[in-house]
Amino acid sequence: MFHPNEKGFYGAYGGAYIPEMLIPNIEELRGKYLRILESDSFQKTYHHLLSDYAGRPSPLFKAERMSQHYQTNIWLKREDLNHTGSHKLNNTIGQILLAKEMGRRRIIAETGAGQHGVATATVCALMGLECVVYMGQTDMERQAPNVARMRMLGAEVRPALSGNRTLKDATNEALRDWIAHPTDTFYLIGSVVGPHPYPDMVARLQAVISSEIKQQLKEKTGTELPDYVLACVGGGSNAAGSFYHFLEHPSVQLIGTEAAGMGVESGETAASMACGEKGIIHGSMTYLMQDGDGQITEPYSISAGLDYPGIGPLHAFLKDSHRATYLPVTDAEALDAALELTRLEGIIPALESAHALAALGKLRFKPTDQVVVTVSGRGDKDMKTYMEHFKLTEK
Repeated sequence: MFHPNEKGFYGAYGGAYIPEMLIPNIEELRGKYLRILESDSFQKTYHHLLSDYAGRPSPLFKAERMSQHYQTNIWLKREDLNHTGSHKLNNTIGQILLAKEMGRRRIIAETGAGQHGVATATVCALMGLECVVYMGQTDMERQAPNVARMRMLGAEVRPALSGNRTLKDATNEALRDWIAHPTDTFYLIGSVVGPHPYPDMVARLQAVISSEIKQQLKEKTGTELPDYVLACVGGGSNAAGSFYHFLEHPSVQLIGTEAAGMGVESGETAASMACGEKGIIHGSMTYLMQDGDGQITEPYSISAGLDYPGIGPLHAFLKDSHRATYLPVTDAEALDAALELTRLEGIIPALESAHALAALGKLRFKPTDQVVVTVSGRGDKDMKTYMEHFKLTEK
């Protein structure tokens, strides 16, 4: 029920709405990805790299002081402790192995907060492949440390200068590049967005998160099924991975949080499920923020990784089928949640992850509940924002 059909649709959402020049690429990928991903050789190499290179499994940490504060049992899935600092490496390791198997030597990617760009540049350096990362100029300025990391890893970082110069615009530029270089280039998409089979492929590669949660929670509590799983949603890859192995278990409440920016009614928001309507973006039918003429409206969030006007089609389906609940979180709420985790547990989260943490204050838990929050990335890249907001440089 929660997997796409042969045409890539989750109910009414998904598909492959692509330019004619990309049809051969997508058809080749669709014809090969499952066979390659399910092969013994891929699985052996993939899990070897996840273990010895990425540092998995990531810990499931009982946040005792937060648990006391919220009068429940809160567990943090520590994707921030992965090599490169986020969940993104789970996906890039898998896709880079797929690209090599398909004979591609040039890799392109899009990035918002820079974490997917860093993860892509990392695996390209590991495998000796050419790497070009598209990033909105606005994001390049607010995420300068990640730009420097990508360049140090040998990637070329190309600025996107259209629109509001953020993730949507970087994705547009990457698609244009792929159209211009269809035969030698592999587009390594960073989230559960884009044309089929990307949403399904990325979800499968990120499913290692929920697979580990089940095993770790059983070891620590005796049950493999939590009562709640919370994760932030931009395109939605860490949430898809966190939800994946719980989708068929209705007792597990799945909570996604999207970036409300200045508020869902403010016009300065990226809450595509709260504010959007059905439409097509980057090759997929999904919820999309658009005006009365069907033109995409510019998203806004303090978090570069959530600053996207659409949502992965799996999440659109989960919303409509009421299998998951999606809550809008404002900039201010996310900043407060980041400081709360830092002061209570000594963990500085990425701004993206802070949106998931903010949901804790919006829900009511029982003392016996087991609540898992995915900390999708660490806050090093967001220190400039934290410094300015919390006035950390003042004496």
